[in-house]
Amino acid sequence: MDNRINEIRRIIRALRVSMREAEAIMHEQINRDEDCSFVAGEVMKMRTVMSGLVQERAALGDTDPIVVASLFVPRRRPMPSRVGVEKRSLVPPRKMARA
Repeated sequence: MDNRINEIRRIIRALRVSMREAEAIMHEQINRDEDCSFVAGEVMKMRTVMSGLVQERAALGDTDPIVVASLFVPRRRPMPSRVGVEKRSLVPPRKMARA
């Protein structure tokens, strides 16, 4: 039974990393206005597999947390500083009439 629990934990760790990578790819595709339906479908399949593994793991009595070191994937780039940005006018400036 311990071998099966260890195997499930290993699969869950690998699946988490794969899901994060796929989500990062999906977010990049969204930012480029590309179709991400294939990757989104794959993420949903991975979530279904993950759910089954978690249920099996709980049924075997394993409740210890599974730590994955590389889970953090930044979702957004930091915004550039707006210091020194002038407010632009939508109407061009009037030219002075010469007399």
